[in-house]
Amino acid sequence: MSVISRNPADPSDVLVELPAPGARFTAEAVERARAAQPGWLLGGAAARSAALTAVAAAVEAASAELAALAVREVGKPAAEARAELARTVAVWRYYAQAPYEPTGAVHETATGPGLLLTRRRPHGVAGLITPWNFPFAIPSWKAAPALAAGNAVVLKPAPEATACALRLAELVQGALPEGVFTVLPGGAAEGGALVGAADAVSFTGSTGVGREVVRAATARGVPVQAETGGLNAAIVLPDADTERAAAHIAAAVAGYAGQKCTATSRVIAVGAALDPLREALAEALRALPVGDPAEETTVCGPLIGEAAREAVTDAWQGLSVLAGGTVPDRPGWYAAPTLVEKAPPGHWLLTEEVFGPVAALLPARDLDEAVRIGNGTRYGLVTSVHTAGLGAALDSLDRLDTGMIRINAPTTGVDFHLPFGGAKASGSGPREQGRAALDFYTSSRTYTLTPG
Repeated sequence: MSVISRNPADPSDVLVELPAPGARFTAEAVERARAAQPGWLLGGAAARSAALTAVAAAVEAASAELAALAVREVGKPAAEARAELARTVAVWRYYAQAPYEPTGAVHETATGPGLLLTRRRPHGVAGLITPWNFPFAIPSWKAAPALAAGNAVVLKPAPEATACALRLAELVQGALPEGVFTVLPGGAAEGGALVGAADAVSFTGSTGVGREVVRAATARGVPVQAETGGLNAAIVLPDADTERAAAHIAAAVAGYAGQKCTATSRVIAVGAALDPLREALAEALRALPVGDPAEETTVCGPLIGEAAREAVTDAWQGLSVLAGGTVPDRPGWYAAPTLVEKAPPGHWLLTEEVFGPVAALLPARDLDEAVRIGNGTRYGLVTSVHTAGLGAALDSLDRLDTGMIRINAPTTGVDFHLPFGGAKASGSGPREQGRAALDFYTSSRTYTLTPG
């Protein structure tokens, strides 16, 4: 089999075409990383900190080149690509300080002289499987804490983001000892082999594949985390600033063509908010610039491929379309930002993640019903609530069963120094990012020291 990556704005532009290395090569790559890992850990905190700082500097120096590569390979609009690179640099700098953090504690014994110690140690080789939509940020927010904690890393990127991953690897490998960071292009066979060989596994991708990853890693008894998407709701109350809410929601529906696990796909208007929000949101979506991701003004670029666009166009068929519902007449996999209403209960737009620039407008009588609608899916990643009332905002915090809740802000947007993850089918295992990631990539040990 081959690994092929095309420009979604111009499918004739092939960035990568190379043979997949296969499961045996994957297992060998993990063994090489396992051999390199002890030297990386025992080299000391200062060496690890300096190396991660050097990675941050290298990524920052190459950020313009990398942003252009993300535009070309995964169709990310230029402004978003630059923002992703800025976040990527910040992630490496943040975790460059982590090697100096305490790794445990000292306790008194209960029965006599001696000491009890707790200490966190790396697992060994972290196997990372990442998607194409954040080709630099997601590999970085997985790899940086794993490396900071003393693990070696083997990264299997999505085929659609192979060029980005290989270029990132060049920068990271330039700052790290040989064998500590490896990028392994490939598909399902390589991903499965990595899950079968690594000492800890972190996955971001589809729900179905994520379930299999968790099952396989759990059967081996290795730590695993999986972030597997969302069907995110924005709840708008009558007292909200309608124009501001519409702008936030439109950006969350159609920014990067809705190809984010945190994108808004259900908009729940409470009571009297329905009519003004219907008009304002439809207008906001129609006004979003759609086109070449290399253009500075573009907000909604192409979808990643033909199948992705077919899923989006299928989603709006037979529904009342308030905005969009069209396919621009141009090369590439484009779809207009779309808002629909009157989707019947059980419609797949209300039950499955479409991963494109389309959302359904839903009415609710009151906040209680809006919360029930918001919670009424198998996913639970993020919900946004738009209101001027502190009471409604506080009331929603503990009643919404999503891992993240954002008040008067889009569902999209990630604070890299805080835990990230969802509930129900949106995630499995410990959270990513912040200090939570350092805990995931290490295990706790207890030592008992008594006089000889």
